[in-house]
Amino acid sequence: MKKSFSLLFALFVLLTSGLLHAQAPAKPNAAELLQDIKKLNVLGTALYVAAHPDDENTRFIAYLSNEKLYNTGYLSVTRGDGGQNLIGPEIREGLGIIRTQELLQARRLDGGQQFFTRANDFGFSKNPEETFAIWDKEKVLHDVVWAIRKFKPDVIVTRFSPKPSETHGHHTASAMLASEAFEAAADPKRFPEQLKHVQVWQAKRVLWNTGVWSFRSQKEFEDYGSQLLKVDVGGYNPLLGKSYPEIAALSRSMHKSQGFGATGTRGVTLEYLEHTKGERAKEELFEGINTTWSRVKGSEKVAALLQQAVAEFKPEQPAAVVPTLLAARKELAKLPDSYWKRLKTEELEEVVKHSLGLYLEAVATDYAVTPGERLHVQLEAINRSAIPVQLVSMRPAFTSKDSLLNKTLSPNEARLIPFKLEVPASAPLSQPYWLRQEGTLGLFRVDELQEIGAPENQPAAVVRFDLKINGEPFSYTVPVVFKRNDPVDGEQYRPLAITPPVFVNISEKVLMFASQEPKPVHVLVKSGKAGIKGNVALQLPKGWRAEPAQMAFDLEQHGAEQLVRFMVHPPKGQQEVELKAVATVAGKPYTRGLNVIQYSHIPTQTTFPEAVTKAVRLDLKRNGEQIAYLMGAGDDIPASLQQIGYNVTLLKDEDITDQHLKRFDAVILGVRAYNTVERMSFYQPRLLNYVQQGGTVIVQYNTGHSLKTNNIAPYPLKISSQRVTVEDADVRFLKPGHQALNSPNKITKKDFEGWVQERGLYFPSEWSSEFEAILSSNDPGEPARNGGLLIARYGKGHFVYTGYSWFRQLPAGVPGAYRIFTNLISLGNGHGAQGSSAESTAK
Repeated sequence: MKKSFSLLFALFVLLTSGLLHAQAPAKPNAAELLQDIKKLNVLGTALYVAAHPDDENTRFIAYLSNEKLYNTGYLSVTRGDGGQNLIGPEIREGLGIIRTQELLQARRLDGGQQFFTRANDFGFSKNPEETFAIWDKEKVLHDVVWAIRKFKPDVIVTRFSPKPSETHGHHTASAMLASEAFEAAADPKRFPEQLKHVQVWQAKRVLWNTGVWSFRSQKEFEDYGSQLLKVDVGGYNPLLGKSYPEIAALSRSMHKSQGFGATGTRGVTLEYLEHTKGERAKEELFEGINTTWSRVKGSEKVAALLQQAVAEFKPEQPAAVVPTLLAARKELAKLPDSYWKRLKTEELEEVVKHSLGLYLEAVATDYAVTPGERLHVQLEAINRSAIPVQLVSMRPAFTSKDSLLNKTLSPNEARLIPFKLEVPASAPLSQPYWLRQEGTLGLFRVDELQEIGAPENQPAAVVRFDLKINGEPFSYTVPVVFKRNDPVDGEQYRPLAITPPVFVNISEKVLMFASQEPKPVHVLVKSGKAGIKGNVALQLPKGWRAEPAQMAFDLEQHGAEQLVRFMVHPPKGQQEVELKAVATVAGKPYTRGLNVIQYSHIPTQTTFPEAVTKAVRLDLKRNGEQIAYLMGAGDDIPASLQQIGYNVTLLKDEDITDQHLKRFDAVILGVRAYNTVERMSFYQPRLLNYVQQGGTVIVQYNTGHSLKTNNIAPYPLKISSQRVTVEDADVRFLKPGHQALNSPNKITKKDFEGWVQERGLYFPSEWSSEFEAILSSNDPGEPARNGGLLIARYGKGHFVYTGYSWFRQLPAGVPGAYRIFTNLISLGNGHGAQGSSAESTAK
């Protein structure tokens, strides 16, 4: 029985039209409706391909989707997991979730669709050879071919050149994949298992969307540009009231985690396209491609009726066009099955719904439910037109039975229908599908072919409405959502999540034991439903011990919490292990935590990571106690430093005074502080005065552009884009006798083992003689990069600039990174600018 429920739900979801999102139901205005009706007459498809969220040209996508009315998609090969986060602490999988949702919000504004592959953004790559070795090229190519065969683009446009260049290796790789997939998608011998679900597809051409940024000079670009295909994407759309660059700016501004807010422009805006593969276009992007209904045999009546619908559309009375649309739908139904028949029927049915002002919604009383529970849901159905609409039946998820309703939807009279949603015990948790199983460094593991490429999970539950519109049968599927009213922001939607009955979250992301003293480990037990009781324990490797061995919990209410404290005793000797929290309820173990990602510009995202944490027993000595931290773009280093015994104060504006800074043994600036903290130009003189008086300032990496002040150091320093992306690249000691490598911890090559994702990024390329370069490293085949750790004496103190990626290594519990970073903090021997000594040693 469990299997039948699961299969039924999977089939039900696959048959629903399009992606359903936990947002307010679409309510297009009359101008947008007319735009959608016009689009019904256009049968052209374009696919834009690049490597990451933000790589896409939103101007071009907005133009193709809203001016040319082509079915337009963006295939981002990765989800951007390996980048940095300007709005919060999430990195890796959490950042990938944020950037996925930012892309979806961008597409809702510019009119495109969004696709992905299984490729993981493992971090910066210098060349496509390295990229393909880590991604598993054949599997990522499989996914690009799958996207092409499903979406059937007439034209493919890449953001980057397939030829080797100095850009990100992922960038070049994405263009190479698109070029190879152009041919592979048309070859039945390539990935034949896909052909059970799709047909081979041959696009007409591939082009590279180039620009001045890809040339060495403006003159070189102008000389070469005369040979390129040009498209003016700067037009104005009077129905939408915006130029395409204005639409694009709104779209691009959704990439908030990357700080890519954009300002719209008006007027002529040329895009340049270089031919890559296929039939060359001389004048027009879609040259030689039929984008009218005549590409579908026998569709003359459909085309005529849709043209008639455009002509007779009345903005003040949009429902008047419905009879013509219904006639076109009947003619469509007579055509043989095809891609365009399915797509245009789907689009037409949405236009009919919106022309009627037909509002359908399913709202749950809670945003979460556990398998085996019932959930109260209220349906709302209202027809805001004079066209007859009959609500025949509805079918909730997880059932094969229709509930007969037979209710007439009288004009502007809302029908509210309560029911209970029965969630089977076999219902899957709402974990993002690409995170359900452990993958590799370069590839997420997704076993279900139909899921590959989807931007997000299908809704946890849906309801299908069966209606008759003017006597014609229609079906619409809507997601079950949670809705509440916020006193400030008003109506707020949240996706429904299917969750475990109990969550266990270990509060400490990494546990660093700098001595044999026990540390408290806090496990938050939270109920996913009412009446949960059991016990919670820590699974520990040999040699580790927890007191108590287990603790009981009894949570009467849904959402109730109990914080359980264990004292964990480490063994002797440095080692790295994994601890897991396990809650046992009625003999069944539960090991997943609860992670909620909430930002105002994207829907709330809920994930259930395994309740594990890394525990490290490390040999560490440190000087000093009091650390000040000025947050930049956001990182977890303050919590990491607290793990090894430092008292960390997060600086506020009023704290950055000469007198207040004297309290601290070191002042640390978070990643990209000089890029993101607006008042850095005012803080800088006070920070330098603190150094002069004997303090230690540690500045972590910044990018060379968009600096809030150009004087980021007491002596000349030039930031470059140099980086070392290979996390196990050799590190050489340029100053083996320097204090940073010797006190209080003796640093050896072993301290550079086990690093994650990269060595460092945005190293300075030039610096004055007052700085000493301490370390050197480089990626294979590249010259030495000596600017990753620079230390200068300034007055009585030390100024440190470092591009090594401490913001990744410390939260990941890399022992050597802690030892080196502690040495940097200890450069003043624990004596702050005030001269007070605070020394401690952990042995």
